[in-house]
Amino acid sequence: MTDAARKEVASTCPYCGVGCGVVATVEHGRLLAVRGDADYPVNRGATCRKPIELPSAAHSRARALVPKRREARGAATVPVSWERATEEIAARLLAIRDAHGPEAIGFYISGQLLTEDYYAVNKLAKGVLGTNTVDSNSRLCMSSAVAGYRETFGFDGPPPGYADLDVADHLLLLGTNTAACHPILWGRIQERMSTGGEVVVVDPRATATARGADLHLPVKPGGDLALLMGMIHVIDRDGLVDRTFVAETVDGAEAFLDEARTWHPARASEASGVEADLIVDAARRFGSANRAMALWSMGANQSTQGTRINRALHALCLLTGNIGRPGTGPLSLTGQPNAMGGREVGGLADLLPGYRTIKNPGDRAAVAEHWQLDDLAVARGISDRPGLVASDLFEALERGEMKAIWIVATNPVVSFPDAARVQRALEAADLVIVQDAYEPTESSRFADYLLPAAQWPEKDGTMTNSERRVSRVRAAIAPPGEARPDWEIFAAVGRAMGAGAAFPWADAAAVHAEFVALLAGRPCDYSGLSHERLDREGSMQWPVPADDAPETARLYEDLRFPTPSGRAQLTPPLVDGPAEPATEDFPLRLTTGRLAGHWHTMSRTGRSRALAAADPEPFLEVHPDDLGDLAEDGELVRVRSKRGWVVLRARADDTLPRGVCFAPFHWGELFATPGA
Repeated sequence: MTDAARKEVASTCPYCGVGCGVVATVEHGRLLAVRGDADYPVNRGATCRKPIELPSAAHSRARALVPKRREARGAATVPVSWERATEEIAARLLAIRDAHGPEAIGFYISGQLLTEDYYAVNKLAKGVLGTNTVDSNSRLCMSSAVAGYRETFGFDGPPPGYADLDVADHLLLLGTNTAACHPILWGRIQERMSTGGEVVVVDPRATATARGADLHLPVKPGGDLALLMGMIHVIDRDGLVDRTFVAETVDGAEAFLDEARTWHPARASEASGVEADLIVDAARRFGSANRAMALWSMGANQSTQGTRINRALHALCLLTGNIGRPGTGPLSLTGQPNAMGGREVGGLADLLPGYRTIKNPGDRAAVAEHWQLDDLAVARGISDRPGLVASDLFEALERGEMKAIWIVATNPVVSFPDAARVQRALEAADLVIVQDAYEPTESSRFADYLLPAAQWPEKDGTMTNSERRVSRVRAAIAPPGEARPDWEIFAAVGRAMGAGAAFPWADAAAVHAEFVALLAGRPCDYSGLSHERLDREGSMQWPVPADDAPETARLYEDLRFPTPSGRAQLTPPLVDGPAEPATEDFPLRLTTGRLAGHWHTMSRTGRSRALAAADPEPFLEVHPDDLGDLAEDGELVRVRSKRGWVVLRARADDTLPRGVCFAPFHWGELFATPGA
């Protein structure tokens, strides 16, 4: 063994949307260790537990190594060559398109893909096959944030960045257990608290984040929007609205305030479950701060009121003049590592690259010209019909209206809200393709074709984190077996369809260069970035519209917004309760969330003995009075909803409100404790 055999490769963490810089230590083709990158501006050398355990995942025995196919549904898989697999998949997809139309084909992809992967699959689906049903698991976590940003500011772009956390005087955190789900950001928030910053947390549970805050507002599930309207009522009543700022920059403010004036603290308290004096206290803290920020995550986005909650958080910032300045603004905390990059590239069913929309004829024409679709005989072109979003996709598959689905880097049989429906849908499909780095997963047992994908740290590309920071992901080791980068797989199938001219790329840098050319002049313009520039200068926050342009730390410093009027837009929200109120048959409200040591359906973190030992089994936290005589603390209990049931280990927790329980969502069949 020599020093020359060991190398270190700087890259970006493949887990959450914080986007930490990491350094991989490699020796003789094996990943030995991962640590935080001390020079990276996001995490400054810090890291949470998950990336440290990446060597276990990279070299797991459960890695998918060769393409496989099934002769018949339910039969065992058999290895097949890449050439045969891509030719058969291409032929079957084209046959389904010819028989049933492009809309019969759907893609369900992932926020864990690199931007280059996203671009290739969108070009294959929307350009060549002609189906816009390309939706991502980011739909489940970020679509409310996307819609909210679009409706308020004109496009989907988080206004502030992480540097603003360091100087904010007040931080309102709603629906985010930041300490567990975004621990590096929580560390930065704690640093700001140590120098005088103030934190208020809105959450039904007394999470680690709530316990570390200056004030905890224990909202009941479904009460977030009423709480925010109550806070805005107090801010208006107490003269804390920045009238000059609003008059110069906001449309619709008076109508919004008229609605808020009906939400006096007593009414907001009844609807939200938070005591009226706490609502008043929180409102005054936010409204009187010189620099205030609002941060949120899945607790807001996954609500049936998600978009309205997002827009109310925007309103809280706008009405108090907290945008466009250091330490201010609304910042959504992204769940997936490249959910932002996926949206930039058009990775949702209504989008095209550069935040263009399917419905806009000019947007479709610009992308079709860039893709030179007229030169491809096999290409159907870009349809003017938006594709099906994730939930509708699986419903259409179950009904038989959709015939084929290609699932990439995600595990919907575990992660989707109605798992039983997903299973029925996959059983009903004529063709199921599963592309993943691991085998088996709960979803792969339904696959007609299993395609082995390279994962971090085996492929090259870029990602964009929650603060619009574009960073490099670098290959440090070779993929195992015959696994390939996702973009290469899509390109190979496209070539097998006869569309080789659309997929001329020799490497990921070429994919990136073609993609960023589509961003020129767009709100998310980072056409000034390339793999080479990122390697030379480091990660950068967009917009970066030219080769010599600097990064952009925050948006809207000029207080001009990309809306028709150039002003931010507010609309009074409809405030209602939860979509499914508690009933006599179902008296408890179940909330879900992540644990610090696991990620989504555990395909990666479940391979680490250390992470598995820290959180060995699924559980249910429940108030002792709700547990009552039904079970003892530590016993197995059956938890039933209208959609199914699961057996979990009960944990009595008297910090939970009565009527509310909590279970982490990570476990499926593969990693659940036997009998649990």
